[in-house]
Amino acid sequence: MRIFQTKWFAKWAAKEGLLGQALRDAVDEMERGLIDADLGGHVVKKRIGLGGRGKSGGVRTILALKVRDKAFFLYGFAKNQRDNIDYNELQALKKMAAHLLAYDRNALDKAINAQELIEVSYEQT
Repeated sequence: MRIFQTKWFAKWAAKEGLLGQALRDAVDEMERGLIDADLGGHVVKKRIGLGGRGKSGGVRTILALKVRDKAFFLYGFAKNQRDNIDYNELQALKKMAAHLLAYDRNALDKAINAQELIEVSYEQT
C-alpha cells in the first residue's frame, strides 16, 4: 500500500503535529475495515488521535482510498474547528479522489517530483 499526502494536507499535518507513523497506523486500521465513514466514491473519513488526547479529541482526515493499492490524505480538520465537510466540498473531494486514484506509477512519480504529492515513507518518524 502506497500512502500519499497532498501538499496542502502535508502542511496542515505538520502544523497539527500529525506524523507519518500516525498516518500509516490510520491506513493500517482502514485496511482492516476500521473506517469511520465511507463518503462514497472511494472517499473516506478517518479520525486520528493526537498527543494522547485519543481519537475523540484528535483530528478528522478525509482520504481517497483504494484498499491494498493507494491512499491519499486530502483534507484534515480539528474537531473543535468544524463539525464536518459540506456537500460542495464532498463533491470536489470525490472528483479529486477519482483523479488521483487513476494515477499510474508515471503520474505518481511526476506529482512527487513536482512536490504536489508527498509519499509517506515506511521509515520510523
